[in-house]
Amino acid sequence: MVTPGPAALPGPLWTIMGTAAGVIISGDLGARLSAEPGQAGVCCDCRVVKEWGRRLAQIVFVYLLGVVLFAINAPSLVDSGALKGPFWVRYAVLAGLCLLQLAKHKAPGIALAAGVPLLAIDIAMGLTLAIALAFGDLIYLAVLYGSRRSSQTVVIILWCYLGLVIMVALVLSDSFRIALLIIISACSLPAMPVWWALNVRQQREIAEAERARADQLARIAELDRDAAVAAERASMARDLHDVIAGHLSAIAIQSEALLTMREHDPQRTRTVLRSMRENSLASLAEMRAMIGLLRSTDGQDAFTSPARLAEFERLVRSANAAGLTVTVEVDGIDDLPAAVDLTAYRIVQESLTNAVKHAPGASVSLRINRSSETLVVEVSSDRPAGPPNPTGAGLLGMAERVDAVHGTLSAGPVEGGWRVRAEFPVEEA
Repeated sequence: MVTPGPAALPGPLWTIMGTAAGVIISGDLGARLSAEPGQAGVCCDCRVVKEWGRRLAQIVFVYLLGVVLFAINAPSLVDSGALKGPFWVRYAVLAGLCLLQLAKHKAPGIALAAGVPLLAIDIAMGLTLAIALAFGDLIYLAVLYGSRRSSQTVVIILWCYLGLVIMVALVLSDSFRIALLIIISACSLPAMPVWWALNVRQQREIAEAERARADQLARIAELDRDAAVAAERASMARDLHDVIAGHLSAIAIQSEALLTMREHDPQRTRTVLRSMRENSLASLAEMRAMIGLLRSTDGQDAFTSPARLAEFERLVRSANAAGLTVTVEVDGIDDLPAAVDLTAYRIVQESLTNAVKHAPGASVSLRINRSSETLVVEVSSDRPAGPPNPTGAGLLGMAERVDAVHGTLSAGPVEGGWRVRAEFPVEEA
């Protein structure tokens, strides 16, 4: 946290007092404009009016304060000048320096450069406090509102000026006390506005950097939320695909096979109907569990029993009822990690479903083997798959599931058929 100090103040003495006067005057002007009836269009520009009113009030106040200093014959910083002229020239120089402050936001460096000849005129006539303070405001504005390059240029010029003054004072003065007095009087007025403006500019840059950092953190948080939502949507899409494409596709294929049977076979009919009922109940159970999980606020109100690889026989019965001939070779599927267990079950389910849809009547081999560190699931058919479905997401879903548990998946044509092979890392039981 930044503690308030000199850098938190708006500027030198004249700027502070002028700003206060500008706020009072411009605020009164804006209140009058907004109070007049039928001035809706004018009220839309109240901010602009207030801003310009504040600037003009500040300039007028600075000029009037300089006039007061002239009127009471304020002591000059230089006792006498080489150039003699009427006193109204000083008022004109002061007015010019005050008007140059209007360019503080657009061209503060140019305004400072334009004020140098006016300062030179006053120095030639005998430097006065009013002109010195007004020129100090231009220095302050150039360092604060100018570009980084112009601000650094002003600071370099100030250091050169300070070094020149110190060197000249030490060389030409008769004593160190006189040299010190010259250095303090000649260096304090130009150095003070530069120091003040640098502090204010530093605090402003720190605040802007903090705002930019806060915006970046907010953007990163938003991207994280979007990524989490996208990942959750993908997970839900995979689960819904497994339920619908697995069970419901099997039901549709089995019912179609049942309707196209030419000869009435009561035993086969009962087998197909029994498989359809099992698929329907399994689909309803998984959908009910998923809906309950989505409705729960913390994910603990709904109890979900995930499918396990040990339930593969139900998938084999469904595939056999749909016309496939499935041979099974299974070894070591107990005590699997929960994520691997569910993923392996989904791989078997999707592979058999694809075989039913794309290679009807094929002979399918299901092999599940477990070694000390790896679980291998392989589903092979003796018939090539049909043309791929461009809108299908089965292979993509299998790849995403296997990748989520750090496994590997290969799916593609082999000699005379199609094979899906997945390997999962597991710990030895």
